[in-house]
Formats: sequence, C-alpha cells, structure tokens
Amino acid sequence: MAGCYDLVVVGAGHAGCEAAAAAARMGLRVCVVTLHRHTVAQMPCNPAIGGVGKGHLVVELDALGGIQGWAADRSGLQFRTLNASRGPAVWGPRAQCDKVRYTELMRRLIERLPGIELVEGEVVGLLTADDGVDGVRLRDGQRLVGRAVLLTTGTFLGGVLHTGANSSPGGRFGERPSVCLGVELAGLGLDLRRFKTGTPPRLDRRSVDFARLEEQPGDPSPRPFSWRTREVVNRAACWVTRTPPEVQSIIGDNLHRSPLFSGRIEGTGPRYCPSIEDKVVRFPHHREHTVFLEPEGLVSDSMYVNGLSTSLPEDVQERVVRAIPGLEEARFLRYGYAVEYDVVAPLQVARTLACRATPRLFLAGQLLGTSGYEEAAVQGFVAGVNVALAQRDEPPWVPARHLAYLGVLLDDLCGADHQEPYRMFTSRAEHRLLLGVDSARERLMEQGVRLGLVSEAAFHVEQRRWERRHRAREALAERRLNPDRKTREAVRRLAGVELRSPTTWARLLRRQDVDVDAVAAGLPELRGLDDEERRIVVGLLRYDGYVLRQRREIERLRRLGHLEIPPDLDPGLVAGLSLEVVEILRRARPRTVADAERLAGLTPAALAILVGRLAGRGTRGEKRDSWPES
Repeated sequence: MAGCYDLVVVGAGHAGCEAAAAAARMGLRVCVVTLHRHTVAQMPCNPAIGGVGKGHLVVELDALGGIQGWAADRSGLQFRTLNASRGPAVWGPRAQCDKVRYTELMRRLIERLPGIELVEGEVVGLLTADDGVDGVRLRDGQRLVGRAVLLTTGTFLGGVLHTGANSSPGGRFGERPSVCLGVELAGLGLDLRRFKTGTPPRLDRRSVDFARLEEQPGDPSPRPFSWRTREVVNRAACWVTRTPPEVQSIIGDNLHRSPLFSGRIEGTGPRYCPSIEDKVVRFPHHREHTVFLEPEGLVSDSMYVNGLSTSLPEDVQERVVRAIPGLEEARFLRYGYAVEYDVVAPLQVARTLACRATPRLFLAGQLLGTSGYEEAAVQGFVAGVNVALAQRDEPPWVPARHLAYLGVLLDDLCGADHQEPYRMFTSRAEHRLLLGVDSARERLMEQGVRLGLVSEAAFHVEQRRWERRHRAREALAERRLNPDRKTREAVRRLAGVELRSPTTWARLLRRQDVDVDAVAAGLPELRGLDDEERRIVVGLLRYDGYVLRQRREIERLRRLGHLEIPPDLDPGLVAGLSLEVVEILRRARPRTVADAERLAGLTPAALAILVGRLAGRGTRGEKRDSWPES
C-alpha cells in the first residue's frame, strides 16, 4: 500500500483544494489525488470568482479561514460589485481572474501546506469494508488507505463532451473522464442522475475590434474578498457587445444540428446559465442578447465570450460569432462545447456532506449537482472541516441558514430532490438583509477561530473595526437635533434639508433625499472611520427597520424549530394539504416544522395547516406507522 492517511481527497478542483487545506490545517494527514498536477484548481469555464450570491459565499468562506478569496484577490484582473445600484444586502463582489495565476497560487499552497501530499493518478475504485469506506484504488494498482474519503470529481464522472454531431469521452477539454468510479458508486446503491453544463468559445484578443465594443471598467475603489488582502487594483478591462437579430436566424436554421435539441444530450442543464441556443428558443421575442468579452489572463490573448455558451457545430459557431459587432474578424482559439456528466442525488448526503448510507464517505462540489466554483469551494470546506471534527470525536459543524449563505446552500442542497444544477442566488435566502457581504466577518470569523483556521490576532483586528462601527451607529442614533436656528442652518448646509422637528442624524441619514456620502464625511460621529466603514454604517442605518423585522422572523423560526414532525405522521392524511405538498413532504421527510418551511414548493398556507395538525387538529383517516415510501 502506498500510504495511510486521515483523509483521501479525490479531485483537486475548487472543492478538493478547500477540503484539503481545511483538514490539513486542523491537523489531519491528507492525500489529494488528481489526474494532473498542473490542473489543480483549474478554471475550465468562466475565469472569474464571485457575483450575485456567489460573492457572498466567497466572503463567508474567507471569514471562516478558506482560501478561494485569497487566491482571487492575488490573481484578480478586474474587480466589480454587481447590483451596486441596489441595497447593500444584495451587492455581489466579483473578480475577473488570471486563470493561470489562480491555478499556480492554489497549487503552490496545496503543495506547501504541511500535512498534504499531492498524488497524480486516476481513482478507479473505493476500498470498502462492512462498516464503510477505507480508501481508494488507483488505475496503476496503488491502494491509498484513508480513515475517510472525499469525492470531488466535478464533471468527470461519466463525462461526455459534445460539439455538434461530435461526441467524445471527457471531463473537460483535453482530459479523459472517470468511468469506473461511477460504476462503483452505483454499486454502492447511490442514485445517480445526468446533468449538463457548457462553455463558450475562446477568441484571440488580437482579432477583436474593440472600437465597436462598449468598455466595462472595474470599480473605481475596488474591494478585496479577503481580510488577508490590504488592497487590490484593476489591471484589465472587460467589454460588452450584443447579438444582432441575424444570430437568431442562424441558430434557428441550425437547431437540428444542436446535440441539445436533437436528443443526443439527455442531461439537464442549468436553468440560470442557458446556452445561446437555449436563449433563442426560450426567449424568441428577445432580438438581442448581451455578450461579455472577458480576458483570461494578463498576458494571454484568450478572451472568454461570456453569454455565448454553446454546443452548436463549429461552422455554426463561427457564423454566430462573426455576426456580432466587433467580432466580424474573430479567430477561434477553442470552440464551445457541452459536457454531460453524472451526479449523485444530494438527498443522499447529510448537511455535513457525509454519505448517509456509506460511513466515512463524503461528497462535495459538482458531483452533488451544484454549478460554479464558489458553491464547490464552500462544500469542500464544510466536508474537510467535518472530517476533521469527526476524527476528533467532536460535534459536526454546519452554519445555520440565518447566519450564512453557506447554511442556505447546505439546507437547500441536502433537503430537496434537485432535478437541475443548483446555483446560489441572494433570493434563496429568506433573511438576506442579515447576510450582506459587509457583515460576513462579524457573523462568522469567530467560528473560524474556534475551528483553528483563523488566528486570534486577525480576529481581534476585525473585531475592533466592527466595534468602531457599532459605536458610530449608537452615536448617530443618540445625538438629538433640535430645530433651533443654529442647528437648522447646520443641517441645511450639510444635508440640504429643512429641519422642522426634533430628530437624530440616524433618522436623517435614512431619508432618500439626503446625500449620505456628503453628510457622512462631515459628521464628527463618523470621524476615525475609513470610507468603507462609513458606507457600511450608513447602509445599516437605512435598513434598520427591515433588519429588525427579519430578526423577529428568525426568532419565530427558532420557536418552530422545536416543533418536531413525528416520523409516523402521514402527510396524505393531513386535511387541506394539496397533492403536490404531500409529495414534497413525503420525499423530503423533514424532521421539524422549521425544516419543512425551507422546502421548495411548501407554501405559508400549507405550513399553517401542518402546524395545526401538530397541535392535534385536522387529520382524516387513520394514523400510518411511518412516512410512506415515495
């Protein structure tokens, strides 16, 4: 046997790297198995980290001691906050990255962290015993024994690449798939299903007519993801163009040649990231579709064509691209393709990401049907942490959904039978006003300290910052402004409003007709805060009422959380529940009312009926011994 480890991680993508780093820093001896060392943490699709919802995950992960935000900061080419015109709760930080630099940073980190061994090889099977999994078997015959195994195989499980009529085995461009491992998982009794994702063409920067494109600059004062980063700078621009109506005609005339519409692809694709042929079919009245040209590296000539994901034949891709303004002379570096792959239905794992039916086996990332580097990374982190805690005989760790988007993701993923790739959005969090990126460190950094992944010194530095902000908010709320002549003149000069009755600066800053930036810069209560801290304080003031309402809702949920749903309750016998709700409850089998409330498709009215039943009302027929099998 080649070695014995505390944890064997199969796959060195975003999930595998986070899992290995967390587990090793918590004292475990970790082996990471990857097909090729140079593809560690590769970005096979969009070379960007973050976005709406996703950026929240990255910042939360960083507050807990994860590494993705750190690497994004150091490889970032452009930093932008999406949704900046809306409230701070839904701001989505995003970094366009140098994909080669990002991979180099992550590989060096994984190679140098004490306790991690990086092994090149292909895992073809699991070492199993009567009481669970004991390691993995490589194609060359090596056996890597582990006290736990984490699978983070991404899109490689039974992967097939499609471009037009051409199909070939592959997990991503230029790499072979994993076939034997999927057979092994099915043999363990795991339910597998088929998903699909895709990627757009890559174009040669030198062939693009940038004079015909709209420049999309980064933020004037870019903000980093990580508390470890002092400053980030924009080093490259992105560009915007749009498809003309001609593109619809080209695609419409060639839909029969698309594997997506000819029936050759059976897997379900992501609803929120459709291919260009999907867009044309689903939105026939949209005569234009936005296309973003994004650099893949600081010195690379490769441009990522965001918004043009496709599996159309190569000649059709050329016609589509060259019909777009600015791309008439475009040269292709790589054609777009779709990848079809197997995933494990996530209801089969606990929120710790431990496989329910097979002890010591953990699963994370796209293998569980998520889409995106960010969703994969946080899953890997949770799995790595919980492997370490289990081997210390300590309780598992999973954040509650009212404390983190990470908790929302785990609840959603492991609590529903997903039929399509899962992607994080701010709309998935019912308490999103409490979960803004500005509050991530305050919410989660102390947990990172308890896990041993954040230093006490770093925590105390951040703690002093948010204590300063709290003191400033209290001062603004306490300073009373009476409408005497001197005060009225001062308020008129600073805020541009007429003071007619007693109030406070906190109330004035909530008014929509007040230039909060100008006022905040002149208030003595906010002196000593930097620009970012002033912005956070004012943002919190403006949303105080809504935040209070959400905190009350959380308290209500906590009370509901104590109401258990008896395992012998048959929802089909609860009067007033629709057949759809009955099926949802039977499939998910929630343990508490709070668990049931989070289920997709369960309405507030249905929840009220269920609560009434638990109070002893509303049954019909006889009680069943258990939840019926769905």
